[in-house]
Amino acid sequence: MYLLLGAVMGTLGGLFGIGGGLVAIPALGVLFGLDQQLAQGTALLMVLPNVLLALWRYNQRNRISVRNAMLLIVPSFIMSWLTSLWAVRIDPQSMRIGFVGFLVVLTLFNVIQMYWRKGQSGPQLRHGRWLWVLGLGSGVTAGMFGVGGGVIATPILTGIFGASQVAAQGLALALAAPATIITMTTYALHGHVDWRMGIPLAIGGLASISWGVALAHSLPERLLRSLFCVFLVICAIMLCFRV
Repeated sequence: MYLLLGAVMGTLGGLFGIGGGLVAIPALGVLFGLDQQLAQGTALLMVLPNVLLALWRYNQRNRISVRNAMLLIVPSFIMSWLTSLWAVRIDPQSMRIGFVGFLVVLTLFNVIQMYWRKGQSGPQLRHGRWLWVLGLGSGVTAGMFGVGGGVIATPILTGIFGASQVAAQGLALALAAPATIITMTTYALHGHVDWRMGIPLAIGGLASISWGVALAHSLPERLLRSLFCVFLVICAIMLCFRV
């Protein structure tokens, strides 16, 4: 069962460039009754190999700028570590309510961004020198909620920095990889990882994430964004059943 669930999460992670954590967290909380920190830590164990494999696949198809990636990665890594040290001590119920609010805000931002009049996307990012600010913000959400790179960076990279959807998802995966490592390590050291559940989830995700990446490159950009918004709403509704 964990292998099959991991395969579904891996496919969605590859499709949306999020590693599968955003769907894993509400699924583990609702279906298996894990508290919020344990759900996030276990999801991170599944997400880490998925993120690394998806990053490799995206880089094969669309070469990721090392300079842009580093502007995102360094501040994100630092903030993920600091925020995760605080997150493991918060009341699980308060954390879950905060996570639902985070999903609602993110959904609204994505809907607005779909209809936001902006310039054409291109190979060069607009306002590229401000990428470090995005790295800081993504690091905070990664450390607090176990998700950051894909769900935060992707819509901002497309809406503000002018990246295409696929290029943004590749950069978001580069951002997510080191933040996921440090956040999972912090959660694990505080006993918030279920290894028995997380390892088969990770294996299932690794077996399927390439399908999601291939599907992402075959879909129209507007449809991909619409699916992402629907996906966020479903995750928020799932978590509301546990609040």
